[in-house]
Parts: sequence; structure tokens; C-alpha cells
Amino acid sequence: MENELTASFPVLGIAAWSGTGKTTLLEKLLPRLGEYGLNVAVIKHAHHSFDVDQPGKDSYKLRSAGAAPVLVASRQRFALMQETPGQDEPDLGQLIAMMVPHKPDLVIVEGFKAWPIPKLVLYRDGIGDAAILTGQWVEAVALSAPPPIDLAASVAQLDLDDSEAVAQWVVTWLSAKNDTMSSKNTSSKHMPSKQQW
Repeated sequence: MENELTASFPVLGIAAWSGTGKTTLLEKLLPRLGEYGLNVAVIKHAHHSFDVDQPGKDSYKLRSAGAAPVLVASRQRFALMQETPGQDEPDLGQLIAMMVPHKPDLVIVEGFKAWPIPKLVLYRDGIGDAAILTGQWVEAVALSAPPPIDLAASVAQLDLDDSEAVAQWVVTWLSAKNDTMSSKNTSSKHMPSKQQW
């Protein structure tokens, strides 16, 4: 049994097969969570090379010349670009650590299916293997139809197309997670944490 990846704030994975509608749901879910007063950060896994920079821009030229990382900042936003040659897959623990200074109430992780974090699994009937609905880290599933396989009794079942119900589940889950984290912190106040960021 893998130990849960821990952080100083709750982390919730959103797992689904491509074409299920992860981004569509998150576009609806994030504003609703904001209405609940939550500051939510997102870490998204990309299965391909991507670039947020454009050839010809100074930042692109500097990165191409070997600057690592490059931090570009304006009054509206900043972007940190770091080359990771030779890295097989991103290390989710390192990415979560980068969120610490931002003090999010919740970090939603899109992708990273194999990592030991609590998961909300989205499943659209007929897309991908239904085995994604099982596993020790699955806490809830949002489905477009009745589940094609038996689910653990502890797994909450939600309607994939009801973003308000999904948002309410996330808020309830977050509250319970915060209570658990708070009681752990209280009981281990004088003991160093296993993993601190």
C-alpha cells in the first residue's frame, strides 16, 4: 500500500479518460468553488511537449540561450519556465511544493492517475476502461450513467453533468479533509512531520 502524498493543504486528483470532459467540468467547477470562498490551484499533467512561450519573444530567446529557469512577470501575471531534459515524468511532489507560497485552500490535480492522492474519478459511459473507477484512492465518481461495475460502498456517486452537486461534494470533502488534517496536526504538534514542504 502506497502512502498518501501529503501537503500542508488538501490535494484532490481528478482522473478520467481523454474525451470524458475533465476540462469542461473544471471550467464549471472552479467558479462555483470560488463562490464558496475557496482559493483553488490546479496542476495539470500534459502528455506531450508544450510551450507557453513564443519564438521571437525575448523570454524565448533567453530560455533558448540556456537560462533555467526564466521568470517573466508583469502587473497582470507571471510565468516560470523551466526546461526538464531527461525527466521521464513530472514529479507531483515537487509541483505541489511549488504551490506552498500561494497558500491555496485546495489543489486540484488533473491527471497523474498513478499518484497516491485522493481522487474524484469522472467516467462517461463507453469511454475508456471502467477499471479506473476502482482503487484505494478513489473517494468519489461522477458518472454519465449507472456504474458499469460494482463500486466500493465508501465511494460517493455523483452525476457527471451536475457541476453544482460535484462542487458541493468537493466542499464537503474539503471540510472533512481539513478537520482530519487539523486533528493530525494537533496530535502531532511536538513531533516532526514525515514530510514537510
